Amino acid sequence: MSNYSFSPNSHLRDVTLRDGLQLTGKVLDTEDKVRIIRTLLSLGVPEIELGSMARADLVPPMANTLEVVEVLTEKELAKCWIWVATPRHIAKAAAAGARNFQYCLSVSDAHNEANIGRATEKSLAALPEAIAIAQGVKGRVQLCLATSFTCPFNGPVDPERVVAIANDPRAEGCVDIVICDTLGQAVPAQVTELIHRVKAETPARRIVFHGHDTWGLGVANTLAAIAAGADVVDGALGGLGGCPFAPGASGNTSSEDILFATQPGWLTPKKFAGIVELSENLLAELCEENRSKSAQGARSNATAFEWVTPPATGKRTLA
Repeated sequence: MSNYSFSPNSHLRDVTLRDGLQLTGKVLDTEDKVRIIRTLLSLGVPEIELGSMARADLVPPMANTLEVVEVLTEKELAKCWIWVATPRHIAKAAAAGARNFQYCLSVSDAHNEANIGRATEKSLAALPEAIAIAQGVKGRVQLCLATSFTCPFNGPVDPERVVAIANDPRAEGCVDIVICDTLGQAVPAQVTELIHRVKAETPARRIVFHGHDTWGLGVANTLAAIAAGADVVDGALGGLGGCPFAPGASGNTSSEDILFATQPGWLTPKKFAGIVELSENLLAELCEENRSKSAQGARSNATAFEWVTPPATGKRTLA
């Protein structure tokens, strides 16, 4: 077992249905999204990002997010997060039944303006109200810091600014902090240093690492984050994803690659095969390529290796 294997308190969060779908041209039906969530949960994936409150005219694949929330059970929603950027987003999502909210802002002002339409300080100023609304329905808020390493418009981001925002008293009440390599331009040494600093110099809470694989270092950066103390790491099926408001941001680190690299205790070759099949069916539905090397390996001819599995036969479905 790898030294990077998850501890009992750390795990993967699959973000396929939010960050993974953002750049795709097709809107999945509510029923398909619900089936994907339920399949991932049944296979053992501990947490899921189910969608976003982003405007449907700007990010069409998120149009039916609240419909998904309304279908899921309270028990299922306890394992799911929804992307929000304003107190109003939280109020609307909470009314539909959501209880876990990922409040996102960018460390870079330029990207916050492009992504959310306001300066970073304005997003921070609204955070206490967002937390109060969530707490009013016994919900949880995690603070998501996009562009923690580089900005698509201004280049490298000063780590001191990341630490300062993480220490901002207005973030008191956030249960997690998400450190995002939005562009996938970070290298493992940078990830190690920043995760170490956030863990050592900011209030105690779960640390989530959100990485992209633009420069081929998604898995390496994820392993570095785990070794540095990250409690949760994000991935998307088949390496889907990217930010529509961050030029140069390509797919997320593949959930399959993260799982194969870390092999958490719940994962068996059979469950891995189920995740690979789910991913293949989804990518076929979306007409997207599979960027996961582990998924490709699972379909190789090395049949003496227990993680290799032949593809299922018959009609392809999303679950």
